[in-house]
Amino acid sequence: MTPTRLFDCINNQLEKFPKEDMLAAKEPGGTWKKYSTAEVRDIVDKFSAGLVHMHIGPNDMSIEGRDKIAVISNNRPEWIFLDLAVQQIGAVLTPIYPTISVHELEFVLNDAQVKLVFVNDKEMYEKVQQVRQKAPSVKAVFTFDYFQPSLHWKEILSKATEADMQKVKLIRDSIKSDDLCTIIYTSGTTGTPKGVMLSHKNILSNVMNVEEVFRPIVSEKDARALSFLPLNHIFERMISYIYLYFGCSIYYAESLDKIGDNLKEVQPTVFATVPRLLEKVYERIIAKGHEQTGIKKKLFFWAVELGNRFEVDKNQGWWYNTQLALANKLIFSKWRDGLGGNIKAIVTGAAACQVRLLRVFTAGKIVIMEGYGLTETSPVISVNRYDEKNRRFGTIGPVIKNVDVRLAEDGEICCKGDNVMMGYYKQPEITAQVISDDGWFHTGDIGVWVEDRFLKITDRKKEIFKTSGGKYVAPQPIENKMKESPFIEQMMVVGAEQKFAGALIVPNLTNLKDWCGKHQINANTSTDKILRDPRVIELYKGIVEEYNQLFNHVEQVKKFELLESEWTIDGGELTPTLKLKRKVIMEKYRDAIERIYN
Repeated sequence: MTPTRLFDCINNQLEKFPKEDMLAAKEPGGTWKKYSTAEVRDIVDKFSAGLVHMHIGPNDMSIEGRDKIAVISNNRPEWIFLDLAVQQIGAVLTPIYPTISVHELEFVLNDAQVKLVFVNDKEMYEKVQQVRQKAPSVKAVFTFDYFQPSLHWKEILSKATEADMQKVKLIRDSIKSDDLCTIIYTSGTTGTPKGVMLSHKNILSNVMNVEEVFRPIVSEKDARALSFLPLNHIFERMISYIYLYFGCSIYYAESLDKIGDNLKEVQPTVFATVPRLLEKVYERIIAKGHEQTGIKKKLFFWAVELGNRFEVDKNQGWWYNTQLALANKLIFSKWRDGLGGNIKAIVTGAAACQVRLLRVFTAGKIVIMEGYGLTETSPVISVNRYDEKNRRFGTIGPVIKNVDVRLAEDGEICCKGDNVMMGYYKQPEITAQVISDDGWFHTGDIGVWVEDRFLKITDRKKEIFKTSGGKYVAPQPIENKMKESPFIEQMMVVGAEQKFAGALIVPNLTNLKDWCGKHQINANTSTDKILRDPRVIELYKGIVEEYNQLFNHVEQVKKFELLESEWTIDGGELTPTLKLKRKVIMEKYRDAIERIYN
């Protein structure tokens, strides 16, 4: 029977491929605690029954009437238990990023009229307590970690009675694919968060329509995924359902700091990431290459240079192929070992991935499948495939099955299909602005077709600005290209209503200090002093001028400011998916921008 609700994944897995390690996470003692498919079903059913006992459910079955449950937690099995348990009783899960500000947390809890909140640990618990009095709808806060005086989530399981279990069955049987499943508040680079309403059909259609994409990766009996991108984001959450539906075990990383260790322990077949984390991995690998000496160092950078020339789906002749085979044996095999030694593919999205990274990793037999989508499209619209014929560097791949895409006159990507959201919660006017009467969702991204079938994003419609001379500048391609320099960590192009394009540049301090050491500049002095050194400024002028040659006159960066501090989520400059919050950065660095134009 074809599944119609997300929570059908449990019975689907039990029937087709019951697993001993459906979900797994590290215990405090350092061992991996595994949950079998049967155990997960038992926990989820008791969890649902306990929630029903607390009078949580669909009520009158309307969008407004359904009880809303918030979760603020790191990735862990309990996150999935809660998600499935809430779905089964017709309530609505509202995930919230752990990094959310107290102000935004208060807004979301009140906007969604959240009844129960589940948090990861004491830190999250205390954050919720700060706004508790201003969020009267919240009846209780439960924790996944156990500490006094909090309510532990397992207390809910103990409340379940046989009568509650029968109620769960009745509600579960009544839930339809078109019913609201979740409200995800967009991280938002601008303005107040919007609640994206997604039904079971929205997300499940996306899961089923990418089956052909993921089947070659997750079909092995012992396939394992490492999960560390936030489950609060639809990207990791939807991919988790791919794993659950197609029989791939999910192991949760302990933290971002422990990913390296966890990769070696779990030896995953696949994981999802964002380009920023891939960049960090690459930078660490290159830094280790620089630490080598003699022949080892020469071999390392010979292999990297070979990788930089790699082309997908193109035979470059026997000599190149022979050299690449040797580079894989001597150098790239160590890269694969660092990722656990068993990796078949890495899936990346949320932002553009640097083409040089795609080339060198692919040359090293680490397939990177770059894709594209939005929360509003559940999320995948297009993705590069595992097989080379359906993969192209610098694109976001062919459109997935049963999703239609067209480009508007101005190049805006428009999407239609079962994956398009129900709308924004309590905001029909804003919904009408992005979904046309005939069902086309306007993404706000500008794109082009490559070879008539690969989609390529050229910029974000709202981020394109006009200079005082009336010329349009698209910042993203400029930023992405210049960030290929090992000396540029982050960058934002500015210049709206100004005579020329300028840029704020966050240097890669590790590489810069290494360069300083070789050029008789004291690398141990303050960062501010290093960045004001004329020789360092000349270095960056040279880098910018070199990349400027790739752009037309109006797009070229004429002046820039070097900044000391890296932009972060905690600092407020990045969204939880590591996109630039341009308005925040422009406000925060107003003085630096004024120096560019004075």
